[in-house]
Amino acid sequence: MLNLEAAPKAPLVGEPEPARSLGLAFLGRVVFEGDQLETVWAELMTRLVEDPSDIGAMFDISTLLQMRGAREKGLEVQAAALAQQRTFRTTHGSGRGLKILAFMAPGDLMTNTPLDFLLEGSDAELTIYFVEGAAPSPSEVPEHDIAFLAISQADDGSKALKDLRCDFEAWPRPVVNGRAELIAALTRDGVADSFAGHPQVVAPATRRMARSTLQAVVAGEIALSALHHDLHFPIIARPIGSHAGNGLEKLDAPADLAAYLSGRAEAEFFVTTFVDYSSPDGLFRKLRVVFVGGEAFVAHMAVSQRWMVHYLNADMNNPAHQLEEAKVMANFDDGFARRHRKAFHALVQTFGLDYFGIDCAETKDGRLLVFEADVAMIVHAMDSEAVYPYKKPAMTKLFAGFIQSLENQARRGLAA
Repeated sequence: MLNLEAAPKAPLVGEPEPARSLGLAFLGRVVFEGDQLETVWAELMTRLVEDPSDIGAMFDISTLLQMRGAREKGLEVQAAALAQQRTFRTTHGSGRGLKILAFMAPGDLMTNTPLDFLLEGSDAELTIYFVEGAAPSPSEVPEHDIAFLAISQADDGSKALKDLRCDFEAWPRPVVNGRAELIAALTRDGVADSFAGHPQVVAPATRRMARSTLQAVVAGEIALSALHHDLHFPIIARPIGSHAGNGLEKLDAPADLAAYLSGRAEAEFFVTTFVDYSSPDGLFRKLRVVFVGGEAFVAHMAVSQRWMVHYLNADMNNPAHQLEEAKVMANFDDGFARRHRKAFHALVQTFGLDYFGIDCAETKDGRLLVFEADVAMIVHAMDSEAVYPYKKPAMTKLFAGFIQSLENQARRGLAA
């Protein structure tokens, strides 16, 4: 473990002591497993009733509300907490390890890199500082060994990253993912354009379109190919700002597009050329891969009869699919990662980020098919060890690699 306490460094004097939070990983496990949920909820509510100034309890309640599906109410409670306190702290293990300061933006669970999940099993201390507008000065934040710009890009036009451009160039500690413009570039159409015609990476043609444009396509007034030379039916349409398959549909012809629009109220959509990535057995396989300091780690692999694969709705109760995932995870470095090492290198070089994730698959001709790249993909170790005994070694390796990467950057920062 890196001994940062013994290293000399200029002090950073911050605002009052951060509010204590149980943390995203603990609360996520409570919701996922369910057996402690009522007890934890009752304890948090009791704390808040007995002490309305317990902002940590209020903040954790906002997170639980979102995790339980009450997104709007959760965001309302979060806003009330942030109106009184901007910093929150979660301690892992002994808390004597790396002191990490994460810059985050107010919002739902997809707004920021879920760092707390990645720190499970460590002795790290995570302090979250919620930014609104420009970044604070170093004198306004708690002491830390390394900082992390954890705000993800937002398709719905969030200003969070735009307000932070160049703010961390002279920060006195290393800032992981510290270039806001690189995170902002991870839009669906931006990623697709970056790899147009690439020999190893397939990122299907994607365009952001207004409803009126799509209605013109339905009417035959505009051809999809006129909007992008590689855009054609079948297409995948999704509302701007949607996640986890909400509003996502495959449309085979203009008539399907017309029916889709008639059932949606949104004004803008992403439209992507559909790529059939089914395997010879007719099943679809999708992986989540996380890149830490340029090194690739597998987070999961899902197998499904449906083209729209999400791990929670995939056919992963099938023992044969679990066995396949176990083999992929155990042999990832010498298997999938080796096959796509050139593609992985291209992703790391193009994005220029210390940390990011992708959802991906393999095309029928063996290339890497990238569906999405983001810094806020959920990566966790909450799955049952009884059902998925093969996952813990892979996630332990990923989490250890993440901590090691942060320690290495902190050490280089001290040396500099």
